Amino acid sequence: MSATPDLLTINKLDFLRLMAFSREGDRREGILLRQSKGWFQVSGMGHEALAAIQFSLREDDWLFPYYRSRSLMLARGLTNKELALAYLAKRESGSGGRQMPGHYSSRKHNVFSVCTPTGGSLLPACGTAWGMKLQGKDSVCVASVGDAASRQGEYYEAIAFAIQEKLPVIFVIEDNKYGISTQTDHFFAYKIGGILSEEHVVKVDGRKLNDVHEATVAAVAKARSGNGPTILWCDLDRLASHTSSDDHRVYRPLDEIAQMADRDPIKLLKDELIASGELTEEKFAAMLEEIVKEVDADYIAAESAADPLASEVELHCWGNPPAAVKPPIEPGPMTMVDALNTVFHKALENDPNVIFFGEDIEDPKGGVFKLTGGCSEKFPKQVFNSPLSEATIMGVAVGMAAYGMKPVFELQFVDFFEPGWNQIVGNISTLRWRSFGEWKCPMVIYAPYGAYLPGGSLWHSQSNEAYFAHTPGLKIAIPSTPEDAAALMWTAVHGDDPCFVFVPKHIFRKRVDVSNIQPLEFGKARMVREGSDVTIVTWGNTIELAEEAAVKLAGEASIEIIDARSIVPFDYEMVTKSVGKTGRLVVIQEDTKTCGMAESIVANMVSVPERFNLFLAPPQVVSRGDVHIGYNPIYEYAALPDVDDVIKAIRVTME
Repeated sequence: MSATPDLLTINKLDFLRLMAFSREGDRREGILLRQSKGWFQVSGMGHEALAAIQFSLREDDWLFPYYRSRSLMLARGLTNKELALAYLAKRESGSGGRQMPGHYSSRKHNVFSVCTPTGGSLLPACGTAWGMKLQGKDSVCVASVGDAASRQGEYYEAIAFAIQEKLPVIFVIEDNKYGISTQTDHFFAYKIGGILSEEHVVKVDGRKLNDVHEATVAAVAKARSGNGPTILWCDLDRLASHTSSDDHRVYRPLDEIAQMADRDPIKLLKDELIASGELTEEKFAAMLEEIVKEVDADYIAAESAADPLASEVELHCWGNPPAAVKPPIEPGPMTMVDALNTVFHKALENDPNVIFFGEDIEDPKGGVFKLTGGCSEKFPKQVFNSPLSEATIMGVAVGMAAYGMKPVFELQFVDFFEPGWNQIVGNISTLRWRSFGEWKCPMVIYAPYGAYLPGGSLWHSQSNEAYFAHTPGLKIAIPSTPEDAAALMWTAVHGDDPCFVFVPKHIFRKRVDVSNIQPLEFGKARMVREGSDVTIVTWGNTIELAEEAAVKLAGEASIEIIDARSIVPFDYEMVTKSVGKTGRLVVIQEDTKTCGMAESIVANMVSVPERFNLFLAPPQVVSRGDVHIGYNPIYEYAALPDVDDVIKAIRVTME
């Protein structure tokens, strides 16, 4: 089905069989669930005619499916056996047994791995579509959602970005009029009126092959010609309950459920073919009998397939780390801003697939801190201003990275990650793991970070690495020198995983002489100062506190200082070796205390018997309290740790 056939060339009998095959798979899974052979099922009953979308697509087009896209997946080339393996959560399935049924994924067929948060695939679809456009391809993306998802903020952001950039993307709204038990008439944006323009919307009877195909042909032609997106609003019925955990008879009138049977897409096409003389009831019954046997065989075979291995639960959180390469900076006086800007220019020069995207990063502004100064002027086809929408930044990065490009995207301040949090925890961090390594998300997000710079207030002063460190699948670095900033960024740009690099604002314009330029991988700490009495572990802005405390206590204690540099992965080997020498540990962080990285480090050190036995005194944490940072500097410095706090902690360990 790689070409775009005329309606007359589509074999409707074959299409009827495809829809019936999909329906029987749903029916079979319902039986298996009642037999306790499975844990959950989500049905595509009533949505089968949307498989006609595939008739307009090529192999190089991409699909971002909905969890009711079963028939479309079969049309795309996934086998019923593969869907059976997914239902039974087998190791051979597309997710290795890690995703719920209906969460389709196939790198081979360019079917992006479904994430559960509704509408979560729309911005990634825009990212892939943008990558296609930047590479001059005429491929298209199709992204499907339910009607209830039209109220997600990311739905609006995706439409806005797709129209803004004239992206080759087709949004398919599968309007079955229910979000679980809630009727969507009063919520669906296009039914409320006046919220969204219908200029780009095409209404489709999603129950009929001809209607779906005609609308898709036009939408695909529009996308391939560079004229931008189309929204296909497909009216159809959800013929089953929301999932196996639901019973729609509780909230839907029984006569409404009965009436839907007359609008069943399989019945409509069957009746059409019988009326035209191409099919009889007897032949249809024989077709169904044959389908039942095939589906039954697939599920029986899937039942005997291997289950996942408990020993592999942590497999595919990350890919293989890249070999660290010396960053392209020269010795001499510089700041972290200088070093990063040099690396950015070199990365753009070396690889046309490196794309920068962020708020105000184009010249003449070059970013609010000039991190990208000169980049768009020299590389206008690779450096772009983003809208003021962090979810767009994060979501576009996902799709672009999955497509094979290298997004290096800027958050203007780390404080504003929250609007993009859905993409961070729903897609960026999980994609490799949830697809059992089939998909990956190699990207870099960098952001100015931290306080000790009066006037920032609550949303320009945060050091919040614990949120990211708590999320499996992300790598996090916080450099404190120009050479480390350059080296970690260079490694991240050439890496195979999502990397977050946070640049401390208080010290990133501090000019220092750089001479020892070395390659640096994530997970390697730096020995700042050697000592014999107390080990201090810290990172970012608080390096200064550690150094000042070490000087002030020079006649009282010999302080060893370790700059973690990499928060995830963390260099416990260096810390353990140091504590083995000193017997004492103080961890300083700028983040809030409760559930912060400092507490995690201490817990890790004392929970391992071989490490616990090294301690001569209880380890101490020096941290901001569990409090926000106010605008007046009095509030800021009252909240943040200071040198006196560090000295006090050191003395506690020496008692």
